[in-house]
Amino acid sequence: MLNFETIVETDTFKAKIKIGDILSINISTIDLDVTKPYNLVEAAGGDAGGGKLIDYLVDVDGNIDYPVLGKVKLVGLTIEDAKNLLKKKFEEGDLLVNPVVMIRIKNYRISILGGVSSPGVYPILSERISILEAIAMAGDLNINGKRTDVLVIRDFNGTKTYTQIDLTSKEVFNSPVFYLTQNDIVYVQPNKAAISSASGDSRIGLISSLMTIAVSAVILLTR
Repeated sequence: MLNFETIVETDTFKAKIKIGDILSINISTIDLDVTKPYNLVEAAGGDAGGGKLIDYLVDVDGNIDYPVLGKVKLVGLTIEDAKNLLKKKFEEGDLLVNPVVMIRIKNYRISILGGVSSPGVYPILSERISILEAIAMAGDLNINGKRTDVLVIRDFNGTKTYTQIDLTSKEVFNSPVFYLTQNDIVYVQPNKAAISSASGDSRIGLISSLMTIAVSAVILLTR
């Protein structure tokens, strides 16, 4: 008999578009000429045809300003939902027939700080990444990192949330931050030894500085 105790459904997560996201959008059909008004490019050396496709910023109201369509509200939608919405608008307005809509979140990156081997900001090319995968990208926890105390700071449309998780518990798979969203910050708390060492280094640095000042004062007074 199979033991399903540790099997958890984690395949339902889909990243949602947030305020401040930068979206790459490309529209294609059989007749590429009719899609040109919707695939605007940046000017390059005075030749508008030589630039790359422009990106779209999700404004504070959750909209993008798209050619011909105008304001389109995308905040809170998954990538698939956003594709379907744009496709529906093209078809209902008799603008395009069977358009293929491609959307990518260009600012999907994760910051990993604290007790990891290689802290930094990591771009994410896929549409989702788990916290375990993200920590692996940063070279795993170092000797000072606490696996039982990891903080995820998330900003969703101006509201920050703070979630602490224990990587050693199977409950991590049920956490709302198991899959990371764009611009999440993962902070691995240092253990007590690391904190004590840092405090000790600070004390040593202070004592050394005081001794240097004292020696300099003695030299000045004996001249």
